[in-house]
Amino acid sequence: MAMWNPWRGCHKYSEGCKYCYIHKGDRKRNVDTNRIKRSSKFNMPIVKNKSGEYKMKSGQTVFLCFSTDFLIEEADPWRPECWKIIKERSDLHFTFLTKRIERFMACMPEDWEHGYENVTVGCTIENQDRADDRLSLFSTLPIKHKNIICQPLIERVDVEKYLSNVELVVVGGESDRHARPLDYDWVLDIREQCIRKNVHFEFRQCGSHFIKDGKRYKLAVKDLCSQARKANINT
Repeated sequence: MAMWNPWRGCHKYSEGCKYCYIHKGDRKRNVDTNRIKRSSKFNMPIVKNKSGEYKMKSGQTVFLCFSTDFLIEEADPWRPECWKIIKERSDLHFTFLTKRIERFMACMPEDWEHGYENVTVGCTIENQDRADDRLSLFSTLPIKHKNIICQPLIERVDVEKYLSNVELVVVGGESDRHARPLDYDWVLDIREQCIRKNVHFEFRQCGSHFIKDGKRYKLAVKDLCSQARKANINT
């Protein structure tokens, strides 16, 4: 597993961005998150060692732009270079998430056709309005590997009709002392939708405020992922 952030910075875009961890972290460092900057690590996947071998080892999954959005407008001049790197490193599998799925077709390389085999796109949703808006489009797009990311999930959602050709649905709560609560019933409901459609399901993290069997719990950030794993409900 590797991380590649060819640029950094993002803008809050919808309801799920309210307590964004990127903005919170940048505030602590006095960094302006709304300033989108090309990274010094832009060419990281194709950097070679003295022997002429790629430093980034073959066969890895590369998480792309996990501190920004791969489809953000300010990165339009740089993205074509990224696609060339992704195509050159066909021995790596690149995964990116986006809240800006409506920009997808305008951001694709000319030879995209039905999608690159080594690219997974995750469409992020947080409530029913965003699910209906984004996933109705996502389901029509020419992408070989599709994931749906329900994180932070802030209300019960029905995504079942959008699960055709989706490989994985990820669910997670919000991380913040003021976080909106995650109800475990919502998590189980999405899991049942995935089971009916034979789609893999992953409960990635609880919320800082977590409701189970009608009882509300306050969880430490460090425990959110481990508590989700303890539920043992991934399929």
